[in-house]
Amino acid sequence: MKYNFLKSSIIRLIALTMIVLPLFFCQCRNSDSPTLKLKNAGSHSLTTEIRALYDISLLPSYLEDTKNAQISTYDTTWGNDDGFSGKYSYLRKNSDGCLVLFDVKGSGVINRIWTPTPNEDTLDFFIDDTQKASFSICYMDLFSGKKYPFIAPLCGNQLGGFYCYLPIPFSSSCRIQSRGKLEQFHQIGYRLYKPGSGVKPFNITLNDEERKELDKIISLWGKSTRSVHDFYPGNIKLKETGIDLLPGKTGIAFEKKGGGRILGIEITPASALAGLKKNTDIRITWNGEAKPAVYCPAGDFFGFAFGASAMQSLLLGTKTDTAYSYIPMPFESSARIELINRNSDKSPGSLNIKARVWYSDEKRDTSGEGKFYATWQKESPVKDGAPHTIADIHGKGHFIGTILQAQGLKTGMTIFFEGDDSLSIDGNFRMHGTGSEDYFNGGWYAMMDRWDDRMSLPLHGCLGYSLPFCRTGGYRFYISDKLSFSKSLFLSIEHGPVGNRFPADYSSLGLYYSDAPDVNNVLPKAENTTVFIPDTLYIYPQLTEFTIYGKVNIETTWKYGTGGESYLFTPGPDSWIRMSLRDIPAGSYSIYFDILGSPEGCEFSLWHRQKRLSEWISSFKGQDLREPFVHVCDFTVPETNKSISIRFRQDKEKQKLLLNRVIFIKN
Repeated sequence: MKYNFLKSSIIRLIALTMIVLPLFFCQCRNSDSPTLKLKNAGSHSLTTEIRALYDISLLPSYLEDTKNAQISTYDTTWGNDDGFSGKYSYLRKNSDGCLVLFDVKGSGVINRIWTPTPNEDTLDFFIDDTQKASFSICYMDLFSGKKYPFIAPLCGNQLGGFYCYLPIPFSSSCRIQSRGKLEQFHQIGYRLYKPGSGVKPFNITLNDEERKELDKIISLWGKSTRSVHDFYPGNIKLKETGIDLLPGKTGIAFEKKGGGRILGIEITPASALAGLKKNTDIRITWNGEAKPAVYCPAGDFFGFAFGASAMQSLLLGTKTDTAYSYIPMPFESSARIELINRNSDKSPGSLNIKARVWYSDEKRDTSGEGKFYATWQKESPVKDGAPHTIADIHGKGHFIGTILQAQGLKTGMTIFFEGDDSLSIDGNFRMHGTGSEDYFNGGWYAMMDRWDDRMSLPLHGCLGYSLPFCRTGGYRFYISDKLSFSKSLFLSIEHGPVGNRFPADYSSLGLYYSDAPDVNNVLPKAENTTVFIPDTLYIYPQLTEFTIYGKVNIETTWKYGTGGESYLFTPGPDSWIRMSLRDIPAGSYSIYFDILGSPEGCEFSLWHRQKRLSEWISSFKGQDLREPFVHVCDFTVPETNKSISIRFRQDKEKQKLLLNRVIFIKN
């Protein structure tokens, strides 16, 4: 769902730089770099690009002078027609009616294609040949798994979005055309290399070497359980530490003098990091630097959302009550990992934690690798009129991931997720998105079986979705498409729908490698780590679990301006509906219904199992009239049996109930 909103005129001017992006080019890193030794120096191909998707040891390595960019369908007039009408969904229309979606000159690689609106039209890919298509494919088959090599897990669809991470290298040019008459939302991310880099262009018929590389992705990403040895199969060292973390104290999980690299971190039990106060921090320091490389709530680092474990990605997450990180972290002279219990000294008890850290003695290559950093940003509320800053980095390096938790401070629909991401590298505008869930490879928030619940995929996912709490979150990793910068990187995301005006609580973690720490990292403390719990909770019927007794006809409509779907119930005799209150915390509430009074409005009453909670309430009106706050009853939601039931009483003329929302206000 999208809503119109205004954009800044300053950004409007910056966006003009997108016109000259195809003129940018790049070159590989110096020949003494570990990455080039692994990547076959001076040569880029499908094989080397795929390797970056499974050989995680390459993550710290710089990619010198590359230029990341993206073509997307965002509304260049700064409205919100980011793909609905198709007006901004192509670069130009050919004389034969074909729509040109992508047209770039130079050597490079397409490393991501995303859309929530694929179709059955044919796409023609012109690679290094402006006249003859190198291959043609049904748009849907970029993601369906029916057309090799566009197969899972690099290509697929979940959470409302369709994604393709199969690299498509080109040596001198690449153009994508659609034979259809209408295209809608899409984003195409790419990297340009310096001319003469030696790029082997994509051929849809893979050779044996390329097939073997693709099989490695299928094997690694397809595992239900992964360990550090899946990423680093050689002889690596392990240090295990038991920590009795008292309130107000700091415990050392790992410490090493001399150079090396951390290859894996596991913390058990992960549940020790959970809780609404988020008062256990992780702090990582390299080489005795005054400023930590990582300093944030430990749960946030491992992909928790709103105080609970929520993520099981390729590189970070929690599984079987174990928090894990397999991100390589090289250092020159020393490393320290600390856990901090920010509870007061008077708090009872301690945290009994076991830390396992895998490492090697291979120190950082200062000429070819960056140090790992995480920038934690917290705004509650986010600034009125300005987007949330995920990363504002100065130095040299590359950005590899975003983890975001976002919650409205005004209860209702999550329309703050209308906001677009925006990226500037070295002072040049490079990417602009089409919506927040789109940034995380999803689509269509608050819609059933789309962006509506927690789900983890190797490189992206949803951290959870709750309409009663007006909150959601997502994560996305850049591995083959890591965002390289020479001087600076600035990444922000709007809180929609109008001019960054929606009051919200945003907490983000930007992951990157660089030669210097971020100076803008917010420090965790009691007042900025506690999860916000609203007093007013809205239940929208579109994402509510219903159980029906008897016969009830249900129709849905977007007609009544609530931001979500309204449900029109037409019950039969002696029929009722039970609604789950799974997301409503136990406690005492006043319950209100947002309904439409109408000439066909029937009577209804509210029950909890076999106990009647309200008198019969009429939804009859002489003409259609929305009644947004009809007090139904007061009710104490129990710890168990969390539900309410609507029973109906109707006659031949008064047979319907149109329900917009159910509102719980805490007493």
